[in-house]
Amino acid sequence: MKLSEADRSLLNLTESQVRELVAGDREKTIFLILRLLAIARGALSPSPSTPSGMIPPYEKPFGKRHGRKKPGRKPGHAGARRERPLRIDAREEHILKTCPDCGGELGKPSSSRTRVIEDIPEIKPVVTEHTIHRYYCPRCKKHVEGVVADALPKSAIGNHVLALTAWLHYGLGQTISHIVEVLNAHLQLKVSGGGLVGMWNRLCEYLQEWVEEIKSEALRGAVLHADETGWRVDGRTEWLWCFTNEHVTYYMMDRCRGSPALRRFFTETFSGTLVTDFWSAYNRVVCGSRQVCLVHLLREMEKVSGRNNSGEWLGFAKKLRRLLGDAIRLAGRKEMEGEEFARRRASLEERVRELCAAEHTDGDAQRLSKRLQKYRENLFTFLDRDGVTFDNNHAEREIRPAVIMRKNSYANRSEHGAEVQAALMSVYRTLKLRGYSPTKAVVEALRGKLLTGTLPPLPAKNSSITADG
Repeated sequence: MKLSEADRSLLNLTESQVRELVAGDREKTIFLILRLLAIARGALSPSPSTPSGMIPPYEKPFGKRHGRKKPGRKPGHAGARRERPLRIDAREEHILKTCPDCGGELGKPSSSRTRVIEDIPEIKPVVTEHTIHRYYCPRCKKHVEGVVADALPKSAIGNHVLALTAWLHYGLGQTISHIVEVLNAHLQLKVSGGGLVGMWNRLCEYLQEWVEEIKSEALRGAVLHADETGWRVDGRTEWLWCFTNEHVTYYMMDRCRGSPALRRFFTETFSGTLVTDFWSAYNRVVCGSRQVCLVHLLREMEKVSGRNNSGEWLGFAKKLRRLLGDAIRLAGRKEMEGEEFARRRASLEERVRELCAAEHTDGDAQRLSKRLQKYRENLFTFLDRDGVTFDNNHAEREIRPAVIMRKNSYANRSEHGAEVQAALMSVYRTLKLRGYSPTKAVVEALRGKLLTGTLPPLPAKNSSITADG
């Protein structure tokens, strides 16, 4: 909060000066107290540009309360229920000889009805003993034996359990203790937390080629969304970076939130469009084009309007909201004639220049005016390039599962664990985006790796397959 000279002089008053100032004057006393309270609130309140993740929850305002509407569909809509299963595995017939109420004898049934119930039977692990015969090859001059493709070498736990538990932890954010409890109590499979972590570390090594492939595809994409959030590693604050588009999501851990971390990811010029918020580190990325998130700008304006009701700010905010709204509406009308679209597009640029050129005395209007001037070329890229959105919603949605995991598991206890976390989250999140079962895809990949020595390519996007996660 920027203080005026008068406010600074108030904060520097001594006790004797305060007594002399308010002596016998109730109005002066009230004014002094109110002014000091306003200064304290302004100093304690976060800046409108402060990221939401850096504001303590108890300092955030309450969310808007929506109208108390009755949940569910509106009257007149058709009801919805689970579809009837296509397969019946067993049938049971319920016949009564006597009345359950009075015990009287009953004759033939007067009518019948069917009721279909789906349930999961009691699950027990399948224990398989593999007898592996060894042979001597006279041509190779060595002993050879068959490959067991159902588990990693020297592992007593099968690949299905390995893929399932890794998905539960890195894909869904379940804690290690919860997974161990489910396996031990419900699935009757005795494992330990340390054993699971060791298995997941080995899984990460086997799938490392997929991780590199995900990163490579992200760098080759036409559009890439980026975002970052704090992450704790061994008690220290690090950063989880997320780079994503509609086909891949790549996570990266780094101790830095600045341009060095971005240089680690962008090892070469990115030829596509980078969509980000206004974090200054992204300005150092060399890319084909850039789109900044207009929703971040609208949110910040809403926050400022909650505490600043000066006439200059309200006029500035009204013009800027109308400008951004017109740009967003124009994106939905790209089918209009080229000359008309170009005219409206040029009009938006002119309105931005006018806003930036105007003289502002209000601090918030000055700050946002400078931001518009700085990012003027990156405001309306979504109007010129297909597949580019005016917001960074995709990156925020892809980083949100990681934020939930962070709350559940309190992040990682070692650098190696953080690297495994980022790698396996990248694999499971990408498989979900591509519409594959995360467990089946990983099991099939491990089988291929064990049988041929080569990890199969990362499955391409397939909308006909429904993900189970």
